[in-house]
Amino acid sequence: MSTRAERLKRILAESQRHYAAYVLFNQAMADSLGIHSTDLQCVALLDLESGPVSTGEIAKLTGLTPGSATRLVDRLEKAGLVVRHADPADRRRALVALAPEANARIGAAWDEPGKAFSQVLESYDDRELAVIADYLRRAADVGREQAERITSQSHPHP
Repeated sequence: MSTRAERLKRILAESQRHYAAYVLFNQAMADSLGIHSTDLQCVALLDLESGPVSTGEIAKLTGLTPGSATRLVDRLEKAGLVVRHADPADRRRALVALAPEANARIGAAWDEPGKAFSQVLESYDDRELAVIADYLRRAADVGREQAERITSQSHPHP
């Protein structure tokens, strides 16, 4: 029987392995689609949104500067993965949404990996799935907060 400290150490080590493996997976998936890994992450995040978002919101979602987010959207539009629409509330501003073809293209690429990841989750009961979902949500919140903290320390606001 391991101690709590040993279990926590193992979870932190497995989290690092998970993150490293996910970075490799994300890069392989992006390469197979002929896009940059950041572009793939943006597409995945846009897929989670309930509707079109502004380029400024994409900058916040991805942690990019507004200029980099604009260039990212330009690349995704050129690749046929997103479309820009005029914002009905402000015609000077564009909103970005996934192109209809994006879901089919990304969905086809995600089919086999998605099944493999789903098989892993099938081995857990509902209570365990709730814990996993809670951990992932909370860890993502911490990751975003720490990224913002690190970024603000390296680029202090005047």
